[in-house]
Amino acid sequence: MTIGEVSLLTNDVITLADFYKAILQVDNGSDDSVHQFIITEGTTLTIYNDGANAVKQNSNIVLAFTVDNVDAEYERLKNYKIEIIEPPVTRSWGARNMHFVDPDGNHIYFRSIPAGD
Repeated sequence: MTIGEVSLLTNDVITLADFYKAILQVDNGSDDSVHQFIITEGTTLTIYNDGANAVKQNSNIVLAFTVDNVDAEYERLKNYKIEIIEPPVTRSWGARNMHFVDPDGNHIYFRSIPAGD
């Protein structure tokens, strides 16, 4: 069994999709205001408005993206209006993480895993 899709429910698909397209450096060619596929390889990431009022207090889920160099990503993301919770820090288990939130308050980590781990 594999996870097929992670979908973020939102009241503003355009703003949230544009945020993820910018931080993930992808262009999905869509400006749909109801549903957008952001990542389609592996586990799909979608941004979706199901018509219900989405509450912007999402503190029980974290999205973590593995990147080649978390410090370089931190420098790149400082150019965006992003609420950074924690700049890059090396954890006791060796991973180097940075922590920030998207416009709806979903928590995101960019992480680099040392070679050999």
